Amino acid sequence: MAHSLPPLPYAYNALEPYISEEIMTLHHTKHHQTYVNALNAAEASYAKASTPKERIALQAALKFNGGGHINHSLFWKNLAPSAAAGKGNGGVLKDGPLKDAILRDFGSLENLQKEFNTTTAGIQGSGWGWLGFNPSTKRLEISTTANQDPLLSLVPIIGVDIWEHAFYLQYKNVKVDYLTAIWNVINFEEAEQRFNEASGNAKL
Repeated sequence: MAHSLPPLPYAYNALEPYISEEIMTLHHTKHHQTYVNALNAAEASYAKASTPKERIALQAALKFNGGGHINHSLFWKNLAPSAAAGKGNGGVLKDGPLKDAILRDFGSLENLQKEFNTTTAGIQGSGWGWLGFNPSTKRLEISTTANQDPLLSLVPIIGVDIWEHAFYLQYKNVKVDYLTAIWNVINFEEAEQRFNEASGNAKL
């Protein structure tokens, strides 16, 4: 079954002033659409491949474009219009299981943000910063992945795209300003749903 571009759950200008309408439009309709198109093409070629060599040759395209589709599909849901801008609930961490886990594992939301931003800003080249849940330790951890690699070692709770296409038109080469700003549009309600599903806290 062919993959398709998921619709945004908000307007392209809904995340302003923190992420511009121009960035969101290009990021969603051009970059993510390209990953979807290339993934569909790679899967079609894989289905027709008749030798192991042909299938092996397609692994890189499947990984890159499949990861791009997975990561961006998560990323859009991960964002919400900002409460600070009077537009929505973005950036608001309410009392609940996720907040309790953040306080337990990082001491405060501010400490999490600082550690996350430092780790993510340190990515060489392109990649993603993640807050993930470790099913073995039952704790939250910060991690990064290169390029469009999806997070496989942890269950993704929050993911932030640190490719230049995600911020350069607005923040130029100052990644730290983008990372500081994006917390104003993080959808913590979505993050808590993922956390509850991952940790078994989901209400019956």
